[in-house]
Amino acid sequence: MTTRTVISDPADPRLDDVRDLNHSDSRPDLPGGKGLVVAEGPLVVGRLLESRYPVRAIVGFKNKLDSFLDSIDASLVEGIPVYEVSRELLAEVAGFDMHRGLLATADRTEEASVAQVLENARTVVVLEGVGDHENIGSMFRNAAGMGVDAILFGNGCADPLYRRVVRVSMGHVLRLPFAHLEGTYTTWQRSLEQLKEAGFHLVSLTPDPEAEHLEDALAGKDKVALLVGAEGPGLTEHAMRATDVRARIPMAPGTDSLNLATSAAIAFYERDRSQR
Repeated sequence: MTTRTVISDPADPRLDDVRDLNHSDSRPDLPGGKGLVVAEGPLVVGRLLESRYPVRAIVGFKNKLDSFLDSIDASLVEGIPVYEVSRELLAEVAGFDMHRGLLATADRTEEASVAQVLENARTVVVLEGVGDHENIGSMFRNAAGMGVDAILFGNGCADPLYRRVVRVSMGHVLRLPFAHLEGTYTTWQRSLEQLKEAGFHLVSLTPDPEAEHLEDALAGKDKVALLVGAEGPGLTEHAMRATDVRARIPMAPGTDSLNLATSAAIAFYERDRSQR
């Protein structure tokens, strides 16, 4: 049986992991100045418990803890502190109303290398300059649902373990492998050679009407890396020159693009379909 501790003092240091959550992703006292991994809601907390990230604590309202702990294997929470709090107290500590009523925090772990991520992969996504946390979270959720094996980060991308990314991804960022490619704005593209050496066909996604139809660009390819740029500017010319082909999603007359997460989801689906 899991033992829980009721906390009624908002100043209790045992709640420091969830204190002032709007600023919790910048922690100079932690390695790299990054915050802890924070999961919100029963589904995402469950995925955090099943992930490689060492869980530090679970915090929640009584009814939320009751239903959550009854629904999971007790061994998943063995040895993890569980703190019961009121809604009013958690709102005061976190800095806003945590209506989901259940939180868990975990330590970050050493990130996988690019070689490790590519080892058994056949479909990967490479992001460049994607700084919007909701777009990254949506990217992970879409990728997990459509058979993408891993996500690689080029230059200029936001932190994939930022709290909002974890939430929007529905916890899939905790499950889908990811790694960072080395290099600066004008040099990271050289890291794409590692993908080519591993047998990947590199496809730049672009709205350019002169680009190849996406279906044709993916046809017959065993291993594919889909490159996606930021909302608005898209991929840099440096990045597209480093790929094998530029591909577009055909659009209806009078339109020229879709938002980033939607475009990526269509590309993931087309890749999945091309393998069937």
